[in-house]
Amino acid sequence: MTQDELKLAVAQAAIAYVVENDIVGVGTGSTANFFIDELAKIKHKIKAAVASSEATAARLRGHGITVLDLNDVVSMPVYIDGADEITPQGAMIKGGGAALTREKIVASVAGKFICIADGSKLVDKLGGFPLPVEVIPMSHAVVTRKLNALGGEARLRLKDGQPLLTDNGNMILDIHGLQIADPVALEATINNIVGVVTVGLFAQQGANVCLLGTSEGVKTLQF
Repeated sequence: MTQDELKLAVAQAAIAYVVENDIVGVGTGSTANFFIDELAKIKHKIKAAVASSEATAARLRGHGITVLDLNDVVSMPVYIDGADEITPQGAMIKGGGAALTREKIVASVAGKFICIADGSKLVDKLGGFPLPVEVIPMSHAVVTRKLNALGGEARLRLKDGQPLLTDNGNMILDIHGLQIADPVALEATINNIVGVVTVGLFAQQGANVCLLGTSEGVKTLQF
């Protein structure tokens, strides 16, 4: 199966976790896009969605799905999103699509985080994928120095030769070369650096379920 076929398979499997007549939190990225397209097929069965990015909101609305502001939502049963890496313990690196802050905020309101990913995303130790850190623009130089002191190499993410800006108007530093032995501790350490908005480690609150697309079918990991 191709990577896209694996993504489609887990997106279809995730529909079983959508609670009818309720709100669903929706992630950002290529796998989440497959899920949005599948969600559109049952849009009459859900109350509305909360989006983790402007791109996701636009795709949902394009399918005729009502998108709510998170400030108007007290709770939701599930948040469904992909991951750049996930461990057998459910800790994740996210942020390859530059939506890490809103993803983490929306996920914090959901009862369960359902991760959908192809099998290549399952790793024993996080850090092979560069770890994204969203930062206030005026702080990117000082935060870079502090992140480099942790042992990796932080690089400013660019788009068309200019610093990429998130939906929040911030910049992203990607830390290359980290071997993350304790993701919970590192998440706290990086989040405590002045100028950091969010680190793309989802370990203190990781996934509850991972639907993993493999050549043998969709495997369900519970955490």
